[in-house]
Amino acid sequence: MIDLAIRGGTVVDGTGAPRRAADVGIHGGAIVALGDVPAATREVDATGHIVAPGFVDIHSHSALTLLADPRV
Repeated sequence: MIDLAIRGGTVVDGTGAPRRAADVGIHGGAIVALGDVPAATREVDATGHIVAPGFVDIHSHSALTLLADPRV
């Protein structure tokens, strides 16, 4: 059994792939399932919401970061 299932949301994974309806399963703080997610200890209904698993916010108050770090 996984720790958390986020069900019914629209997944935007950040790869450039089209958004799609899918469930996301999390166990031990890591994404372990996408699409067909087994039963979970806790479930969240994300119907009508965007789910962005693994999203990393590179927010900075300095525009210099965009120029100084090529990984941005």
